[in-house]
Amino acid sequence: MKVERETAGFALPFTAGVLLAVYSGYCIRQSLSPLPAIAFIAAALSLALLMHPARRRYDVHLQWASVGLAALSAGMVCGFTSIHISAASVVSDFGLWAQGWGSRMQEAIDRIPFADSRCNAVAKALVTGERSNIPREIFLAFRESGASHILALSGLHLGIIYAIINRSLSVTGNYRIFWIPRSVAIMLMCGFYTIATGAGPSIVRAFLFIVLAEIGRLTHRHRSTGQLLLTALIIQLTISPLSVKSVGFQLSYAAMAGIAFIFPRLKGLWPGSVFDDGIMTRCTRWIWEVCSMSISCQLATGALAWLYFRTLPKHFLLTNLLAIPLTGLIIPAIMITLILNEMGICPVFVLQTAEWMISTLIRVLEIIATM
Repeated sequence: MKVERETAGFALPFTAGVLLAVYSGYCIRQSLSPLPAIAFIAAALSLALLMHPARRRYDVHLQWASVGLAALSAGMVCGFTSIHISAASVVSDFGLWAQGWGSRMQEAIDRIPFADSRCNAVAKALVTGERSNIPREIFLAFRESGASHILALSGLHLGIIYAIINRSLSVTGNYRIFWIPRSVAIMLMCGFYTIATGAGPSIVRAFLFIVLAEIGRLTHRHRSTGQLLLTALIIQLTISPLSVKSVGFQLSYAAMAGIAFIFPRLKGLWPGSVFDDGIMTRCTRWIWEVCSMSISCQLATGALAWLYFRTLPKHFLLTNLLAIPLTGLIIPAIMITLILNEMGICPVFVLQTAEWMISTLIRVLEIIATM
């Protein structure tokens, strides 16, 4: 908890600095404005104060104030210079190649011979984030039922991809010699998928989580969800300060803040230990945990959702209870169907199973939307 508080002591003022700079509308090219110069001077002075040999004699409040001022001014510097330092606009040969693979993946999903073409559109959205072909009535069903986040690539989707990759590489066993190659392979494949699907702020946040978690596992250092969240926030805003204006970025970090800081408390309200539970108790505990996570995310994102969309989903508990487990099954099913279909060896029952699951998801959300 101490490390988490220390990370928060830098991350929150840093984020505030980026917000102030980005929303002020100034950039370093506007030389007539004194704000960038003031931010540079404040950052230099606060860093000098922290590096001074007499810092050990500072009062603890003065130390925290110095760290907060350094973080705030550093964030403002990043925000003011975002026109130059943002890595989001850098297009490399590798990025173009990965995005080309993403386009080919979309075309391959369109070639899957589902009887209902709506399933192709939903499958493409779930795997690649491309939603332009989804019929309006289905899109409205997702929105009215509170499941719009399922169609937008986020930590849920990359988490499922990560689980698939991790499980596939688990055949190497737990031998120490394979730890580093396996983690590097996981990070490279997840990074490739992130770029291939457009590298939106939400999925970049999820990728940073995976990288930090893998590094922590290799170095045998446990990192709490809150610490991962705050560290990823600092890294992402340093690389791409303008991301802070993205609605997806704000909702993604707000949802993860709910999971990191609210969910553990709600989850802990269920009495007893999971190791002492019977089958029925485990089922009800799982339902409570899913509901707790949904409530945590809703509490954290509700204000933003109302601010931007003027709506709050009425049936988010029921939607997440049914749709998230289904999505966790659908994405691997789509990937298997896609690979086998491109190889020309896709059995009919695999195709029908994937289509049935996608159709079930659509139907469930349509029913919830009309309630």
